[in-house]
Amino acid sequence: MISTNYLVIGSGVAGLTFAVKMAEKHPNRNIIIVTKGDEDESNTKYAQGGIAVVLDLEEDSFQKHIQDTLIAGDGLCDKEVVEMVVKEGPQRLRELIAWEANFDLTSEGDFDLGKEGGHSEYRVVHHKDVTGYEVERALLQRVHELQNITLLSYHFAIDLITDHHLKVKDTDDLSCYGAYVLNQKNGRILTVNADHTLLASGGIGRVYGHTTNPIIATGDGIAMAYRAKAMIKDMEFIQFHPTALYNPEGGSYFLISEAVRGFGAYLRNAAGYRFMPDYDQRAELASRDIVSQSIDSELKKSGDTHVFLDCTHLDMTAFKKHFPNIYDKCLEYHIDVAKDWIPVVPASHYLCGGIVVDRHGKTSIKNLFACGECTRTGLHGANRLASNSLLEALVYAHNIFKYLSVDPGVTQSLPIPDWNDEGTTIPKEHILIQHNLKELQALMRDYVGIVRSNKRLSKAIVHLDLIYREVEEFYKESKINTTLCELRNMVNVAHLIITQSLERKENRGGYFNSDNVGG
Repeated sequence: MISTNYLVIGSGVAGLTFAVKMAEKHPNRNIIIVTKGDEDESNTKYAQGGIAVVLDLEEDSFQKHIQDTLIAGDGLCDKEVVEMVVKEGPQRLRELIAWEANFDLTSEGDFDLGKEGGHSEYRVVHHKDVTGYEVERALLQRVHELQNITLLSYHFAIDLITDHHLKVKDTDDLSCYGAYVLNQKNGRILTVNADHTLLASGGIGRVYGHTTNPIIATGDGIAMAYRAKAMIKDMEFIQFHPTALYNPEGGSYFLISEAVRGFGAYLRNAAGYRFMPDYDQRAELASRDIVSQSIDSELKKSGDTHVFLDCTHLDMTAFKKHFPNIYDKCLEYHIDVAKDWIPVVPASHYLCGGIVVDRHGKTSIKNLFACGECTRTGLHGANRLASNSLLEALVYAHNIFKYLSVDPGVTQSLPIPDWNDEGTTIPKEHILIQHNLKELQALMRDYVGIVRSNKRLSKAIVHLDLIYREVEEFYKESKINTTLCELRNMVNVAHLIITQSLERKENRGGYFNSDNVGG
């Protein structure tokens, strides 16, 4: 058994920020970070946009940013949380700069602020179109300088350790004592006993297959918290990006920026028909949710796997100058934007709900904290405002650090049983995992996608139950491996999305059920 003061699960901006702050302030306390991929593989790394922060107080104001967030959240934001996060933004940004994160400046030396959908002013601080990658780089550099942080790459958290594992009779008041962690290199399962555990495990994009998230985004933290009986809420609110480059192989999808439609590109179906004017007078310039719903409607009617983005009528010299990355990426897929239409499909992008936490990042289980995309803080409501996600992660990581700083940090060694896998065997039938994964992803796309209905959701529960039973049976018989655990986690997440979708009786923000029209 390994003992530590703080166990951090995940190595994105949320987990790393907490670890760095705690390690700097308390050099006598130990922090272990476990991450299932390479240390820099996280949703943070792929955050293209930036960090929404009010810096120009002449043009902008906290009140405007608060208002923009509340409007995007469609009446379901917690106003006090929105105010807190927005007002703390500038200070949290200053800390990133002190850790040597670089952001784009104008020729005058001011921040080159961007403006994104839903924002009334220019307030998005960015580093080219790879802001997340730059923030991740700076934080990891600082982590490696701190002696009291141990970062374990290729270590996968299987389950949280709670009273259930200690065979405690009265489990109404649950506590978390760490986690069981699989060393993916040698297959050994570590028992990590921690005074406090922080879930900073990112999103759930891979549940849908078509996703802009990296392949590690399998909802592990949410599933572990759910199995440990933590409160989970608002899982029905999933943002879809309307135009991701279609990839028949699956995996992660490359984003074709909304700016390309702003530049004049048309959406066409397989027959070549430009369909967006039929759905909205703004045509291709309608909001993300409308464009996603319209594409979804076309695909349901035709049974096709994707639609097309037509840029062939545009000024190619100007296009290449504006979108060099997109142009080159398409060429990699043998698509010449000047002559060929780009195959696109809506892709799962961001989860607005998750593990319920208070303003200190506390979950409903003692000693278990959470921050980042795996949480439901009340900031996003029914729909996240662009570039508020990195901001939320920074603010909540700081709040958890502040709250736990007054804790004495003495490790309690408890008689925690080691992982028991007696009677299990190494699975030879990996095809079963892959088959069930593809079934699950197709089920979520077809029945629980952008536009839902009670009939499709009810059918989805029946189908999911079959997958669940097969996966659980396989899990009980098999020695643990990452792909099996990820599939089990995704089945749990799918269950939460479907059941919470059925419970919502009105359409709000990113949630649309055709049976709730008028609701």
